Amino acid sequence: MNHRLLLLPAFFLLLFFLIEPVAAQCPMCRASVESSMKEGSTYALGLNRGILYLLSMPYILFSAIFLLWYRNYRKHQAAAS
Repeated sequence: MNHRLLLLPAFFLLLFFLIEPVAAQCPMCRASVESSMKEGSTYALGLNRGILYLLSMPYILFSAIFLLWYRNYRKHQAAAS
């Protein structure tokens, strides 16, 4: 059971890094990036990755806290029985 709980966050973390680039920008940010983009510029790609990184942090933090709480709960439950 413990291995399954560890594999799920690892799977989503791996999936996060293997995702194809997506358009995670608001329309104003997208227009700003497109107007300032030059040939061979990676500005838009960096902005997309930054937005996705900031978006993923609360989910990763919540998952880590939940995992710690669950492991502690199971340990106390096993000690009580």
